[in-house]
Amino acid sequence: MMEVKISDSIKYIGVDDKDIDLFESQYIVENGIAYNSYLILDEKIAVMDTVDKRKTDEWYKNLETVLDGKTPDYLVISHLEPDHASNIRTLAEKYPEMKLVGNVKTFNMLPQFFDFDLEGRTVTVKEGDTLDLGSHKLTFFMAPMVHWPEVMVSYESTEKVLFSADGFGKFGALDTDEDWACEARRYYFNICGKYGVQVQNLLKKAATLDIKKICPLHGPILTENLEYYINLYDTWSKYEPETDGVFIAYASIHGNTKAAALKLYDILKSKTDKKISIADLSRTDLAEDIEDAFRYSRMIVAAPTYDGGVFPIMNDFLHHLEIKAYKNRKVGIIENGSWAPMAGKVMTSYFEKMKNIEIVPTTVSIRSSMKEDTTALLEQLADEILA
Repeated sequence: MMEVKISDSIKYIGVDDKDIDLFESQYIVENGIAYNSYLILDEKIAVMDTVDKRKTDEWYKNLETVLDGKTPDYLVISHLEPDHASNIRTLAEKYPEMKLVGNVKTFNMLPQFFDFDLEGRTVTVKEGDTLDLGSHKLTFFMAPMVHWPEVMVSYESTEKVLFSADGFGKFGALDTDEDWACEARRYYFNICGKYGVQVQNLLKKAATLDIKKICPLHGPILTENLEYYINLYDTWSKYEPETDGVFIAYASIHGNTKAAALKLYDILKSKTDKKISIADLSRTDLAEDIEDAFRYSRMIVAAPTYDGGVFPIMNDFLHHLEIKAYKNRKVGIIENGSWAPMAGKVMTSYFEKMKNIEIVPTTVSIRSSMKEDTTALLEQLADEILA
């Protein structure tokens, strides 16, 4: 078990998964993922969530090592998603006197995952309820749709620890040395991005608490400069840009649309000191591209027409932005089409369905390849997107 120090009474019993290929079968995790689980040792002993079935044996070894022959009194279920809840039934069967702590929605959903008798085994809590463990006391706060309806967080008032469920999580195993914000941002916008209003509600509750440590279900325990992490979550969940700059997202079949995107990149670099980022959607991590779309204040999309619509990877990118509630940005459009250009119309239709999106007046339309007048149009587009 990796040594993770929380306190003398609150122990880390989670596990790293470095063999996983795709988290949730869609997100690339080159540095793996951590399934965090905790144990509070007091007069009453509480297990704080389980882990994914991929790491059941390792987790049980960690649990039994820290228990050292003791028996848990409670299992607190923050979130029923299988990467945290896969071992609920096996743990309940192993410790038949242990109570399961959750809310009404938890126990309504639990039988969808497990078929075992809950009679006399549950402690149902609601907003503000407490669980007395002895010198430690847990207070529960509901966090519906962050990012499932049954989610709740727990605040331990003696040591001032917030068990934040999937909030403040990130991709990457705990022994990975990497910038927190980059992978936490990619995690947030792709997993929780749709639920900014609900995250704001949770942040308002957290603001009433004296928090010294944040223990999420993924990623490192946060112990210093908590204001930094909370402020980032505040920015992200308000759908405000984090970086004043331009993200160019392009797709290209034979390289002609790519040439226009690269030319625009050079033009923008010559006109501004703002950060300019560019990505070939066909060859980059889509989840990272979604992250960058939300990170920057402005975006240019460039794609060819395909089968009477827009090139599929761009369609997928825009679909993801729509379902993740992309909003409050300025965007520009470059289309390509050899005989019946439609990409611009399709891309515009996506943005028109999103909230508070300003589409700049100039749409650059290329017929097959760049011509002399294309550069002038790109200059005009650059001026409009920077204005």
